[in-house]
Amino acid sequence: MEKASIMNATTSTASRPAGKRARPRLRPMLLGAALCAAPLSIVPTMADAQSVVRPTQDIVLSIGKGELINVPGSMADVFIANDSIADIQVKSQRQLYLFGKSGGETTVYASNAAGDVIWAANVRVGSNIGSLDQMLALAMPQAKISVATMGSNTVLLTGTVANPEDAAEAERLVSAFLGDETNVIARLTTATPLQVNLQVRFAEVSRSLVRAIGANLLSSDATNGFQFGVTRGRNFAPQYTPGGPVGVGVTGGSDGSTVITGNGTGATIAGLGSLFGMDLAAALDLAETNGLVSTLSQPNLTALSGETADFLAGGEFPIPISQGLGATSVEYRNYGVKLTYTPTVLANGRISIRVSPEVSELSSQGAVSLDGVQIPALITRRASTTVELGSGQSFMIAGLMTNNSQSTIDKAPGLGDVPILGNLFRSNSFRKGETELVIVITPYLVKPVDGNDIRLPTDGYNSPDTLSQLGFKETVPQGGVPDRPGPTTSDRQSRGPQISQGQQPGPQRAEKPRKRQRSASAAPGFSLND
Repeated sequence: MEKASIMNATTSTASRPAGKRARPRLRPMLLGAALCAAPLSIVPTMADAQSVVRPTQDIVLSIGKGELINVPGSMADVFIANDSIADIQVKSQRQLYLFGKSGGETTVYASNAAGDVIWAANVRVGSNIGSLDQMLALAMPQAKISVATMGSNTVLLTGTVANPEDAAEAERLVSAFLGDETNVIARLTTATPLQVNLQVRFAEVSRSLVRAIGANLLSSDATNGFQFGVTRGRNFAPQYTPGGPVGVGVTGGSDGSTVITGNGTGATIAGLGSLFGMDLAAALDLAETNGLVSTLSQPNLTALSGETADFLAGGEFPIPISQGLGATSVEYRNYGVKLTYTPTVLANGRISIRVSPEVSELSSQGAVSLDGVQIPALITRRASTTVELGSGQSFMIAGLMTNNSQSTIDKAPGLGDVPILGNLFRSNSFRKGETELVIVITPYLVKPVDGNDIRLPTDGYNSPDTLSQLGFKETVPQGGVPDRPGPTTSDRQSRGPQISQGQQPGPQRAEKPRKRQRSASAAPGFSLND
């Protein structure tokens, strides 16, 4: 019957006119084209329907520990990206147990029966994170440190500590707690100001004493027969005529006169006469020199904790160096006040300082000449040490007390030992020197200030005009009154004199002002009035 119906339908179709036969043929063609075009029209729609669901929660676990998670919905499927880092156990459709296995990071998704994601989280597993936080909180209660794991053996420390020593201590504690193979990255900031200002004071007093007594002698024998003469000491008489006029301390004289020159320092006493038939001329040089030198240098320098700073107030002097083949090069050497130090701020405001102060000056003593050029010598006071002290505290890092004396006797053998007359054949000199040097350092923890609050040495200076130079006008700043800060008195009020209750008031004798007594406490510095 089906075949027949299909034959009858074909026969009836073939008996139709030719013009109406084309329409039934177009229908299968249109239907095939529509079926082919349908997938092309569906592709953009499916692409537009795609979406990415990202985790909205972060969970941090320690190795071997877990958490019970309440899922907002009924779970039908659970997916974990890496079960070697963390794993799950489903307790019910709305609860699952998540626990850490090894260090690292993974992702967990939970979906319902319809395929919708109802819960997603990033899971980070580290080594004893909770215990590490508790350990740091107990060891350093004043610090605010946060711990984060970066992989299986890397720990990141962030937060604020009081000083750099606490940051180093936190790294040491974490390494000891987790093991030496753990990589600890510390990004900790310090709350203590890390600028350190160092004040260094060089105080030196040098005293010297030089005494010299020199005897000089020459003779002239104008007799006939055997003649005798003696001389000693310097050539004090370039022109000598016995019996003629004598000039002492002069550079020249007329013919027939005697010229006796001085020694240049001290006094010269001359005497001329005849003794044992000889004409004698003697000169006694007496000299005494007292010297006092006081030096005070106080450089200041500010640096960041852990950084090295240097300071030089002085100059450079050239030193010629022979290079061979007639070539000469010049090198320069520093001199003056020099300071180099490296501060490190420790706990409780303590400061560790590596300091190297130096004071040098040019001197002619010990100078050398090279190719006609005189190269001066340097007198240097230098110290280098490491100390630890608090802000505002002082330390005497170096001190020097020297006392030297030197006595020299120049005499003729035998004759210089004769009493009284032996003084003519003997000269002596005595030198004594005393030097006292002290180097004191004082560090301060400092902060920046407003530039308007800083007073400069040039604030109270005003260049004088012609009338001021002649003394007819006082030089004051342009504002009329100098604005440079000066010394002020103490705010404490002194108590007036009181009368004892055990005595009746009456006329009393005015007491003489007592001499100011020295304070029992030692104070740095020197005073010539004490």
